[in-house]
Amino acid sequence: MKKVITYGTFDLLHQGHINLLRRAKELGDYLIVGVTSDSFDRGRGKLNVKNNVLERVEAVKKTGYADEVIIEDYLGQKIDDIQRYEIDVFAIGSDWTGKFDYLKEYCDVVYLPRTEGISSTQLRAESQNSIRIGIIGSGRIARRFVPETKVVSGADVVAVLNPDKDEAESFARLFSIEAFDSFEAFIKQVDAVYVASPHLTHYPYVKQSLLAGRHVLCEIPMVLSGNEAKELYDLASNQNLVLLEASKTAFCPAFNHIVTLVKSGVIGDVVDVKASLSKMVAPPTRELDPRQAGGALHEHASLTMLAIVKILGIEYSDVHFYSKMEDGVDIYTKAVINYPHATSSATLGIGIKTEGNLVISGTKGYIYVPAPWWLTDFFEVRYEDQTKNRKYFYSYDGEGLRYEIQEFLSMIVNGRRDSYRLRREESIAIAGLIDAFHNNQWLTLL
Repeated sequence: MKKVITYGTFDLLHQGHINLLRRAKELGDYLIVGVTSDSFDRGRGKLNVKNNVLERVEAVKKTGYADEVIIEDYLGQKIDDIQRYEIDVFAIGSDWTGKFDYLKEYCDVVYLPRTEGISSTQLRAESQNSIRIGIIGSGRIARRFVPETKVVSGADVVAVLNPDKDEAESFARLFSIEAFDSFEAFIKQVDAVYVASPHLTHYPYVKQSLLAGRHVLCEIPMVLSGNEAKELYDLASNQNLVLLEASKTAFCPAFNHIVTLVKSGVIGDVVDVKASLSKMVAPPTRELDPRQAGGALHEHASLTMLAIVKILGIEYSDVHFYSKMEDGVDIYTKAVINYPHATSSATLGIGIKTEGNLVISGTKGYIYVPAPWWLTDFFEVRYEDQTKNRKYFYSYDGEGLRYEIQEFLSMIVNGRRDSYRLRREESIAIAGLIDAFHNNQWLTLL
């Protein structure tokens, strides 16, 4: 029996896909079709896939050409599959001509004619109108945001708002968009808002935008109070709008896999999580200004607390803060958060350097994520028996903002009002922990 294998995303299955599968089937007696997983697509920076993997698998099955469907989930899997299934022919579209010649060592490689005039990219463009995004704020993160939208289908940045008119116009010239210093004029031009203004302005801008009927993506920390966070999420729900906190680590492919592995029990029961993050800065700067909610915890808690909350949950028993203060801000804080069956700590620094890694300890092993863990493309699962250790590698493309942008637009287009990658309850819990510190609750000064 002659076996043939082919691979693809098969998003929005169309006649081109069907022709490819038919031609592949004609090359042998048994056709195996590899469908890329959602996580593999995101890991490769393919962020505009509309159908999830289950929908895509089902669509391939319905064509009747596939004798077997498998999931492609990691780089290098094609070689493993060819050997595992004793494949005779690897088939792929002619738009990949030459790219898979390295597989000729293992089987015949055939590049099949591509159906002209149709593609998933074209269909996505036709089926999805662009979402006009307006940016509030024109600082460092906003300047990184605009280029990241260019790789996400349907994202179109059209306007910027800054009360400082000169700043707004300078930013607008840089990216060829409209500048506004009036919220009322700005909000009329957009469908969704990205809030990238100073911390203390997040709450009023998010609330105003939601009341105006606009979806909102807000930079971290969204707010510094659990009550304010709950109020804004409730308002978004009542308005049937998307509100998403822009914690890029929450949407990072590698971090999502870490959470999945932990939840599946690969290191047993988790007993401790340690996350650290620091940045060296020198005054004068916003990060050291108490009037702008500066300090190590306000600056970094959204990410370190994210790791703890995603792994251990929101039902903690108690929390204690240990801080070194200087000129009205904490330049170093260690938060110890205890749970009924586990403990955790977050070590944060502004102007004080820490390791910057993440360690998740369990009863069977532990996961080690080296610095900078919040931008990770690599981690390792380690055991007492080192022969069982396993390393995982993921791509982390661009500034990483593209992953949160893709999730934000996907929620809008598909009518989802919550993201499993960062649920509203988790966002509220993190804001509540920041609030506890802000109110000097359980605080010890060093």
